Amino acid sequence: MTRSATSPQRLFITGASGCIGHYLVEELLNTTPHELFLLVRNPDKLRFDWQNCDRIHLVPGDLKGIQAHADLLATMDGAVLAATSWGGAPEIYEVNVDGNLTLMSLLKGDRCQQVIYFSTASILDRHNHPLKEAGEIGTDYIRSKYQCYLRLPELAIAPRITTVFPTLVFGGDDTKPYSHISAGLTEVAKWMRVIRFLSADGSFHFAHGRDIAAVVRHVIEHPPGPGKPRQVIIGNPAVTVDDAIAQISQYLGLRRFFRIPLSPWLADRIIDQFNIRMAEWDRFCLRYRHFTYENPISPASWGAEPYCPTVADLMRLSGVPQHS
Repeated sequence: MTRSATSPQRLFITGASGCIGHYLVEELLNTTPHELFLLVRNPDKLRFDWQNCDRIHLVPGDLKGIQAHADLLATMDGAVLAATSWGGAPEIYEVNVDGNLTLMSLLKGDRCQQVIYFSTASILDRHNHPLKEAGEIGTDYIRSKYQCYLRLPELAIAPRITTVFPTLVFGGDDTKPYSHISAGLTEVAKWMRVIRFLSADGSFHFAHGRDIAAVVRHVIEHPPGPGKPRQVIIGNPAVTVDDAIAQISQYLGLRRFFRIPLSPWLADRIIDQFNIRMAEWDRFCLRYRHFTYENPISPASWGAEPYCPTVADLMRLSGVPQHS
C-alpha cells in the first residue's frame, strides 16, 4: 500500500480489540504515519503484533475510568472512538454515553483536530435524522447511542466531532474477531433451502470492516470543512431483501422455483404460531422494513475499489463454501 502524505498525528483510539478496531489499526498502520494510542482493557484480545510496533502505545483501562488519562488526552491531535458496550443497564449507559462524553470533554480544542465518534445507523431515519423510535423503544444499546448523539452539541469540541454511522457490519477472519452478524452467516446458509422461496419487502445497507476502516482513514485525511455536514453514513448502496436472497441462492447453487410473499400479516401469524418472543423494537423493525439512508459512503465514493461490495462477497469472505 502507498503511504499517506498526511503529517504524523497522535491518535487516541478506543475499541481496538473489536472487529472494526482490528481493521482500523491495520489500515492506519499500513497507510498512514500516525502514532496510535490504544485504550485497551484486555491486551490478550489484540490479535496483531503490537509488542513489536513502535507506533502503537497501549493505554490500560476502559471508558469508565477515562478521567485517569486526562493528561495524555490533552496531547492528542485526534481521536477515533469505536468502543461500545453491548451489555445491559447501567453499564451500557456508563460506557456508551458517560464514558464517551467524558473522553471528548478531556480533548483540547486548540490541539485536537478531529474526533471521529462511532454511532450506529440504527438511530437514524431514511433522511439521516434521529429516529424517535430508537430513543423510545430501542434496545439499551440503541438508546445509549441515541442519547450520546443528541448530547454531542453540548461539548466544547462539538464543532470538530465527525459522527460515523456504520450500517450492518460484517467482517472477521483468522486474525480478527468476527462481527456479530458475520458469525451467523454460516447458519443462514443452512436455512437457505427454505429462505430462498420467500419474498420480503425490505432493503438495507451493509459494510465490511475493512471498508469501514478505509472510510475512517479517508475522513481522518479529509476532515469536513467549515459548514460541511459532520455525519457520515458508512455502507454500500442499498440492496433489497429479495436481491440478497437471490445473490446468496446463486452463490450456494440453489434454484428458486417460486417465491412466497412474506407479508406483515403472515409474519405476525408465524410469530404467534411458534410463540416467538419479540421486543417492541423488533416489531417496529419488522414494520419499518426499509433501513436505508441518504448518501451512504464507501471507498467507491472517492474512486477506490471496495473490499466487499456485494452480498455474494460477504458469503465468500465469511468462509461459506461456494457451490462449484
